Amino acid sequence: MAKREPLGVWLHGTRVAELTSRRPGEVVCRYTTDALERWPLNIPLLSCSLPLTTKRQQAGAFFGGLLPEGAHRQAMAALARLPAYDTFGLLGRFGKDVAGAAVVAATDPGDRPGAVVPYSSEDLEGEVVALPERPLGLHDDSELSIAGLQDKLLLVDLGAGRWGRPIHGRPSTHILKAEDRRFPGMAEAEAACLRLARAVGLTTVDVTVDLIADVPCLIVSRFDRSVSADGTVSRLHQEDACQALGRDPEADRGRGKYERSGGPALREVAALLDRFAPDPVPELHRLVSAATINVIVGNADAHGKNVALLHTAPGLVSLAPLYDTVPTALWPALRTDAAMTVNGRSRLDDIAADDIAAEAGRWHLDAGEARQVAMDTAGVVVATAASLAAPHRLAEMVVARGEAFLAG
Repeated sequence: MAKREPLGVWLHGTRVAELTSRRPGEVVCRYTTDALERWPLNIPLLSCSLPLTTKRQQAGAFFGGLLPEGAHRQAMAALARLPAYDTFGLLGRFGKDVAGAAVVAATDPGDRPGAVVPYSSEDLEGEVVALPERPLGLHDDSELSIAGLQDKLLLVDLGAGRWGRPIHGRPSTHILKAEDRRFPGMAEAEAACLRLARAVGLTTVDVTVDLIADVPCLIVSRFDRSVSADGTVSRLHQEDACQALGRDPEADRGRGKYERSGGPALREVAALLDRFAPDPVPELHRLVSAATINVIVGNADAHGKNVALLHTAPGLVSLAPLYDTVPTALWPALRTDAAMTVNGRSRLDDIAADDIAAEAGRWHLDAGEARQVAMDTAGVVVATAASLAAPHRLAEMVVARGEAFLAG
């Protein structure tokens, strides 16, 4: 393999790391002198799995986690004329607008801040229709990436219901997810679940569902972006649990994000919060609440790519807002077993408040307090679902599951 020039990694304007690759599929990260002089050693800077150190570190799990999975990554690779396993090369081409605040580029991204191409209604419809063949709506001037398997577009909110296409690494503000036609009603159901999560303080995202080219599309604001009054977009750093724990979601034939295939477990996410949150107990209570809402809405897909940590400051993390919260129980062909077990239980219908309390007890939380958090969460979810303008089938299911949970 021919030697390739290093890539830089910028975080909030500082070149914090250099990436190299000596063989196919490898990504090696070394923090810069600027990073080492600015922050204390051993803090989680880019990732909990990449502590600040003078040593080189294998970093394929974190940086690979910035790219899409499966066929979407293959389509991205074809556009770049690179192998799908070449994480280093793909990020060199598409790494300027990725999840979190990291910017990966060969030269200082501040020299090319990016721009926005406004969409007409017809343009946006065309992009949505073409998503199966052109994931992420990638064009020759696109320098963006987002993880996942679902058909998505990254958008910039131009106000007054208008959207734009980010080019040359301009940070996007919203994610559009086109509904999978095999599961009609999923966009509305996921939107309703995110509104339930917002009611219990577990997410900050704004969500709408628009019909674009006859395709229901979920549009959510990015929790890792902040937009000021003058329209300036700032990046907020975050990582998913697979990245934070150094797990490869592609392991075990693409099942490596699930606990049963070696993916993250709740206790491991709790351990990161316990270690790196400035005030761990409230964050652990939020994790209890998140586990509860997933049980009640029937979300069996809360795996290591759908649970994330927000880096609130260098070395400090919190539980990120919920984002992919799909009531898979409405479509049993999707999943029935929880992606992360609770007190050793995997079947969602078998998980009760006592299980959540016992699970939290393993995180060094008071089990009684944890049980009360779970019950309080369930109460708010049931009350909100009963009054929410949600799909009737979802509202019925959530109320029934929530009442059963409260009954113990």
